[in-house]
Amino acid sequence: MAETPEIEALTPYARSLGITLERWDDGTPVLSVPFEETVEGRPEHYHGGATGGLLETAGYAALRAELARQDRGATLKPINITVQYLAAGKSRTSYALGRITKLGRRSANITVEAWQDDRARPIATAVMNVLMAEP
Repeated sequence: MAETPEIEALTPYARSLGITLERWDDGTPVLSVPFEETVEGRPEHYHGGATGGLLETAGYAALRAELARQDRGATLKPINITVQYLAAGKSRTSYALGRITKLGRRSANITVEAWQDDRARPIATAVMNVLMAEP
């Protein structure tokens, strides 16, 4: 299976946070966001909304990459997203990777992890349910 060279353009919100495509991991995009004033909550820590935005963006990126591999087009609409904050994000780059748990004809379930220095120690996770409508 070939890696997808690009993902669909990031949303204006994701761009405003500074989220970028860091690399591909087995065909799945790994996104990153550097620690800057735009993502700071309390001093020297990520704002929870910025962490949530990174998780959501990584989930959609993983889904879009898989749909592209299957040559499927779909308009994605959120059903829900549940974020679990596990540790405070400190003043360094954060990364996130989504994994599709179930991909059906009309909906998808995605799990996402965000980490900083060690992928085995996530700072937050999310579960997303997404409706996929015909374009």
